Amino acid sequence: MTHHKPNLRDAFVTRRDFLSQCGMGMGALSLAALFGETGLVAPAALAAESSNPLAPKAPHFPGKAKRVVHFFLNGGPSHVDTFDPKPALQKYAGQSLPGEYIKTERKTGAAFPSPFKFTKYGQSGLEISALFPRLGALADELCLIRSMKAEVPNHEPSLMLMNCGDAVQSRPSLGSWTTYGLGSENSNLPGFIVMCPGGYPIKDADNWQSGFLPGVYQGTFLDSQYTKIEKLIENIRNRRTSLAEQRQQLDLVQQLNAEHQQARHRDARLEARIQSLEMAFRMQMEAADAFDIRPEPESIRQMYGDGVHGRQTLIARRLLERGVRFVQLWHGASQPWDSHEKIEEAHGKLAREIDQPAAALIQDLKQRGMLDDTLIIFGGEFGRTPTVELGDKGDAKYGRDHNPYGFTTMLAGGGVKGGTTYGATDDFGFKAVENIVHVHDLHATVLHLLGFDHQKFTFRYAGRDFRLTDVYGQVVKDILA
Repeated sequence: MTHHKPNLRDAFVTRRDFLSQCGMGMGALSLAALFGETGLVAPAALAAESSNPLAPKAPHFPGKAKRVVHFFLNGGPSHVDTFDPKPALQKYAGQSLPGEYIKTERKTGAAFPSPFKFTKYGQSGLEISALFPRLGALADELCLIRSMKAEVPNHEPSLMLMNCGDAVQSRPSLGSWTTYGLGSENSNLPGFIVMCPGGYPIKDADNWQSGFLPGVYQGTFLDSQYTKIEKLIENIRNRRTSLAEQRQQLDLVQQLNAEHQQARHRDARLEARIQSLEMAFRMQMEAADAFDIRPEPESIRQMYGDGVHGRQTLIARRLLERGVRFVQLWHGASQPWDSHEKIEEAHGKLAREIDQPAAALIQDLKQRGMLDDTLIIFGGEFGRTPTVELGDKGDAKYGRDHNPYGFTTMLAGGGVKGGTTYGATDDFGFKAVENIVHVHDLHATVLHLLGFDHQKFTFRYAGRDFRLTDVYGQVVKDILA
């Protein structure tokens, strides 16, 4: 009989360990192998996490886009003041709109014509408001989906729907699905980076969560109001310990983690911790360079502009060049596009902040030969009403209420047709009526451009194969180049 010293850890057995040791574990493995052979479960979901889960992976088919930049205009920009001109509102200015319309969240009154003039731009003749003259000059690169539709007129569920594909349940974000499917092309930087100046928006990190996907695919948040790398990325530099000494320390910690993990197979939280420690160490080697825009030519920095949004958008381009797969740029976190009053003043200020950086990114990527395989998404969680919002006393506040029934999302690059519009809202811009594109359809289209069949791009969780588009979604083929 073999004798050995008692190990205290052997005395503790979790319910899962107990069932596995009783034989159910082998049965589960056999069933998983069977599902894998029949194609019912993606191989990536069956295999144990590799030493580098962010290693580049092949999609289902060659995609037009290899990377994504998502400008998220937090709060709901007004489509009828930006990309969807409605001259009929002028005709009914100050009057009730004819017909029946879905009740809005707050009390609204008469038709409220846009205070911004729309102009036709480029050979395509896309009509874009005076809010975005620089983007207007690039009209032939833009695709405007004017028939977007969400589900409810509230920020929280609409943010979750646009970012994660579900308004209620906690689900992985679009950026997390992208990095899960494609990995990253740089092992020293996160595959999914989120920049939001001034702190978290509504719903905080839920907007870029990994949900039930491994934690390594969650977005890495940076407060881009800061310019010094030490504040932009906390603890990025260790001035007391050399890299070699840090590596020795980390190797010891990871050895202990590995021993702990042996008894807890595929524990997602532990795996996420192991991967985050490795990423934090590797980021010291490249992050400082990637986030430092000083080496950029003065002409490039001027093209993007001096403000925080110009800086973070230029950083986004530098990250894309270094192989980061998905970058989300938040605009309007501290002062959102939620213009319930004085929309002319509020939207005017916000548009001046983002028009130049967004246009500069399109121009810059095109000059570098990167626009064709970089998908740019530009928009918010919903639109706004064509009627004026009323105060408690029934007085006009010259703003607009939330409107999820019809709004616009702009796309550029990455395999979409430039100089095009798709779908339409009614004559007043209240709801989508032609070629309606639900958020699920938008997500299906984005995944298609990245090379994925959204119906087969799944992850097994809690006994079910989940996908970004749930059980919905149609690829909008008419906007594909």
